[in-house]
Amino acid sequence: MAFETKEQVLEKILAQEKPKCPHCGVEMNLWEVPSINFSDGLGWGVPYLYVCFNNECSLFVQGWDNLKENYNQNASYRCICYPGSDGYECMPVFSSAGATGQIIDDEALAAQEALKEGIKKGFSRLADCYVAKDPVPVLQMLMDPTEPVRVRLKAAEMAGDIGELEAIEVLVNLKVGNEILQNKIKDAVARIHERHFTRECPFCAEIIKKRAKICKHCGKDLTE
Repeated sequence: MAFETKEQVLEKILAQEKPKCPHCGVEMNLWEVPSINFSDGLGWGVPYLYVCFNNECSLFVQGWDNLKENYNQNASYRCICYPGSDGYECMPVFSSAGATGQIIDDEALAAQEALKEGIKKGFSRLADCYVAKDPVPVLQMLMDPTEPVRVRLKAAEMAGDIGELEAIEVLVNLKVGNEILQNKIKDAVARIHERHFTRECPFCAEIIKKRAKICKHCGKDLTE
């Protein structure tokens, strides 16, 4: 039995025409379901819904009085629709801004698509660099803050696999403001030393052979 990923579900939904609210006729917004249970506690059943966020919608306007009169609640309703379904239901909200944080608008989708495309292109370039054993573009991508973090993480890993000793000074002094990426860079430095059987002199920070007993740069005794 094949299961669809959240991304695959979203791709299918985006290919569909947005429904219109039966109460006001306004086009409904695509809405990402929050990670909380609803109604009977079994969950929403889908990762996305269509929701009417029109504050002039008759269901929303009349819902305040209805819930106050019958249930003594300061709340109202929003009309919801399950993608691919013709049925409409209601969900409670407690202010006009309620649930608006999960709206997926066109700008957010465009940014998401741009990020995916950037990651795809970045991984492709890194693959070419790995085949060619060319570490220079890898370091450039690692240092570029405009590259997606996933691409920079992969670049850091690759720098450790194909980087030369000259890259160590650059990597050691590179500050990225991301703890996970910074640790990957640290691992890359260790990997380069491992591949070249080298280490850093604890006195002058120059690169020396791992088995060296006297630093050839500062002359310090390393056996103490």
